[in-house]
Amino acid sequence: MSLFYPTLYRRRITDVTAEDLRRMGVRGVLLDVDNTLTVHDAPDLTDQVKAWLTAMKEEGFSLIVVSNNKPERVAPFAEKIGLPFAALAHKPLPSGYKKAAATLGLPKKECVAIGDQIFTDVMGANLTGIPSVLLEPIQPEVEQKFIVFKRKLERVLLKNKLQRRRKESHYVQ
Repeated sequence: MSLFYPTLYRRRITDVTAEDLRRMGVRGVLLDVDNTLTVHDAPDLTDQVKAWLTAMKEEGFSLIVVSNNKPERVAPFAEKIGLPFAALAHKPLPSGYKKAAATLGLPKKECVAIGDQIFTDVMGANLTGIPSVLLEPIQPEVEQKFIVFKRKLERVLLKNKLQRRRKESHYVQ
């Protein structure tokens, strides 16, 4: 498996089902914040995302916020939605994911990372040895030039992966 490809693709967090997570054998969900749960720097969630979080808790999943952002951003956000958090996670390095799994009291193999970026969320999960779910970003970034650049690279990677899948599905022995 490549470091750059997720276990599962979904459009939005609300498209990830409890059945998806059970199929992966996970009990803990490591959630990115910006452009995964809400738009960049927004303090609130939509009603649909709030309902999804509630449903996942009711299904028995443990949830934690894992973000590269500063505690000043992550702490009030996580507190508002009643979740523990790991700020300054240094994704794609494994340390933030390991800390999050330990906070949930779960082995890494029973956790999944959900986020919107290949070079942080997916790569970090793969380096840590946990499955990942890649989401489409809620809103395109236009101000953070480095993220805009990474998004272009992500599109190339995803396009190549899709082309390879199409070729493989038409391959006849």
